[in-house]
Amino acid sequence: MKNAEGKKPFWRPESVRARTTVGATLVVAVALVAAGLLVVTLLRDNLYGRAELTAEVSARSVAGQLASGAAPAAIELPDDDELVQVVDANGTVVAASEDLEGADVVGAFAPEPDPTPEPAETARAETETDDDGDDEDEDADDDDSETPSSDAPATSAAGGSVGSKIAYETVTLPGEDASYRFAALSATAPDGGVYAVFSGASLETQEDAVDSVGAAMAWTLAPLLLVVAVVTWLVVRRALRPVRAIQKELIEITGGDLSRRVPVPASRDEIHSLARTTNMTLAALDAAVAQQRRFVADASHELRSPLAILRTQLEIAREHPELLDLDATLGDVTRLQDLATDLLLLARLDAGERPPHVDVPFTELVREEVARRAATDRVPVRLDVEEDLTVWGVRGHLARAVGNLLTNAQRHAAGAVSVRLAAEDDDWLRLDVADDGNGVPKGQRRRIFDRFVRLDESRSRDEGGAGLGLAIVQDVALEHHGMVYVLDAPEGGALFRLALRRTERGW
Repeated sequence: MKNAEGKKPFWRPESVRARTTVGATLVVAVALVAAGLLVVTLLRDNLYGRAELTAEVSARSVAGQLASGAAPAAIELPDDDELVQVVDANGTVVAASEDLEGADVVGAFAPEPDPTPEPAETARAETETDDDGDDEDEDADDDDSETPSSDAPATSAAGGSVGSKIAYETVTLPGEDASYRFAALSATAPDGGVYAVFSGASLETQEDAVDSVGAAMAWTLAPLLLVVAVVTWLVVRRALRPVRAIQKELIEITGGDLSRRVPVPASRDEIHSLARTTNMTLAALDAAVAQQRRFVADASHELRSPLAILRTQLEIAREHPELLDLDATLGDVTRLQDLATDLLLLARLDAGERPPHVDVPFTELVREEVARRAATDRVPVRLDVEEDLTVWGVRGHLARAVGNLLTNAQRHAAGAVSVRLAAEDDDWLRLDVADDGNGVPKGQRRRIFDRFVRLDESRSRDEGGAGLGLAIVQDVALEHHGMVYVLDAPEGGALFRLALRRTERGW
């Protein structure tokens, strides 16, 4: 993304080191802010809970005095750290702490008083005795051990009661900067008077503590993030140092020396794997370039010889037409044409050209290739094939591979060539082309599939060809996910086995 001037915005880091530093800093910042908010919230709830408990204890103390029959003017109020206000049923303040004298009613959040129990039930609860009139009550221990429910009102011996419900509210008094957490409950005097008791605890200390913790976290956030950013920057720079060395070496390698390799760091991490993979790629590229150079050199050499011979024949024919051997000249042109065709096919296979694959009737293809060569075969071919075997591939390439195998067998056979086509299973078939020649030494069985390789007995270009036929067979086999290899033939010569897939399955 660029701005109107075509420049990249400054806030978008482009290097891995910068992106990692920014990302790590943002993650830590979010984590610290979330943790700070959680700590402040828990601290606030804890401190406010303590203030509520203090206010509730004071309110219950004052309400207990009222329930015991003490006059509002005679009740003992807490010290200056807590505020208390007693309001009667008419909304008149009948008692208040020094700081609340002359002040309005704190609020209207006092809960409703608990319903007064029926007199008959009260008298029965107080005068209940045993049915037999004995002074000793068998269940006295059980009755005394019962604890009233937390929802039940606390009743004093004088007949008053303290409400079971309590309400809380935060109030800011006029002229005060700090807030108070008030607890409110109702109390019923023995004479039936109902009062609302408000008791408040100051939140100034709690708020100061929360503000101090929040400020400390805010002040330490920036230095912590700076430390995280610096440490991340240094660690990533150190981790990416081998990458810069690899990059520098690759720049020099692209100058043309593919034999060089990038440095591999000692650490067993992703960069180590990257360096090893890069060296493997360079080795494969070096081998491919070397093979390509050899191919070009060999191709130039192979083309130069027949062209030189053909030119010599034509020059002689121009001076001495009667010496022109048309058959020999035509043979040289044919060999030159075959060599050019082989080189073109190999170049296409190396370039990754993959024509569309179809079901090829392979049995029919083999029969056609054998029949096409029958007139020019040096030795007869014994054919043994199964009916209706198909191969998933390119017909032209497969025909070229079969033809090259037949040509190779004809060239080296002493008196017989046999071709057998059979199915291995539902997925594979094999084509065996055997001759009764001298065979292939075991040490040369892999080498003969290399390009421009001719064994000693076939060095003659007229008889041995250019050494590309078997290389083409191998490339076609690999193109069709198959294989070709050499065995000993029952006749004593060489047996070339071409294994191919019958169907598309397994590709």
